[in-house]
Amino acid sequence: MSIFFKSEAGRAAVLSLYDQKLQDLGIEYQSQTVRTQFGETHLLVTGPVDGPPLMIVHGSNGCAPIALETYPNLTKKYRVYAVDVPAQPNKSKGERLSMSDLSYGQWMNELLIHLELEDVTLAGFSFGGLIILKTLAFDESRIKAAYLAAPAYIVNGNPLKLLWNMFIPMKRYMKTAKPKHIRRFLSEIFTDDDPFALAFLSQVFLHFEMDFTPVPVISKKEAGRIRTPVTLFAAKQDLVFPGERMIKRAKRIFPSLRQAVLFEDSKHVQARVHNDQIEKFIMEA
Repeated sequence: MSIFFKSEAGRAAVLSLYDQKLQDLGIEYQSQTVRTQFGETHLLVTGPVDGPPLMIVHGSNGCAPIALETYPNLTKKYRVYAVDVPAQPNKSKGERLSMSDLSYGQWMNELLIHLELEDVTLAGFSFGGLIILKTLAFDESRIKAAYLAAPAYIVNGNPLKLLWNMFIPMKRYMKTAKPKHIRRFLSEIFTDDDPFALAFLSQVFLHFEMDFTPVPVISKKEAGRIRTPVTLFAAKQDLVFPGERMIKRAKRIFPSLRQAVLFEDSKHVQARVHNDQIEKFIMEA
C-alpha cells in the first residue's frame, strides 16, 4: 500500500473510482510501470503505436484516467503516455518529490529515457504544469513543445481568498464528511459541475495524505533559460493561479513563450469547451 493512503480500505475506495473512470473511457490501453530512483511510476499508454509521443500530466490530487478524459482526442494523432504522478491518489508508489528543487524534472527525464522517447510533446494541467516547467529546467533536450493549462509555478493566488474559499471548506469536509463543504470547495475551482470529481475527491480528502506545501514560483533566471516552445492557457476567474497576472508575468520571463490564451469565463478547472480549444491547439501543432 502507498504510504500516502491512510488505510487499505481508503486506498481501495479511491482506486475503485480510478478503475471505473478508466473503464468508462472505453479505450484500448497498456498499463506500464517504470522503476525510477524516486520509486515506481505507473503509466497508461494509448493511441497509435507509430504516433508522435505525447506525455500528459494530471493536476494535484489527480490521476492518469482524469488526464485522458480531459483531452480524449489526442489519441487520434499521438501515442499518449498518461502518467500517474508519484505521491498522488493513483497507482504510482514513488516518494513525494520536492517542489523547491528540480527533482520532478529529473524524475520525468528518467521516465523519458526509460521509455526511449525523443521529440516529446508535454501537456499538463495545474500541478502538472509545474512538473513540466521543472522538466524543461532540468533537461529539455527530449522535449519538442509544452502546453500548460492553468499551470502552477508562475504566479499564486491571494492567500486570504484561498484560505476562505478553498482551504477552510476542505478542512471542514475532512473533519465532518458533510457534502456541503466539498461542494463549496468544488464550486470555487470548477467551471462546470463534475460528478466524478465530487465522488473522487470526496474519497481522496478523507483517505489520502495530501501535500499542503506552499507552491513556489519560477524565477526569471530559470524561465529565461528555457528554449522549448511554450503555449500557455490561463483562466481569468482562477483563484488558485490568476490568469491575467499569469499571462503578464509569463510574457515577461519566458523567451520561448509561443502563445498565451486567456479564457475569460473559466475558473481554475476549465470547462469542456475550453479543453476542446486546448486540444485543437495541440492537434494542429
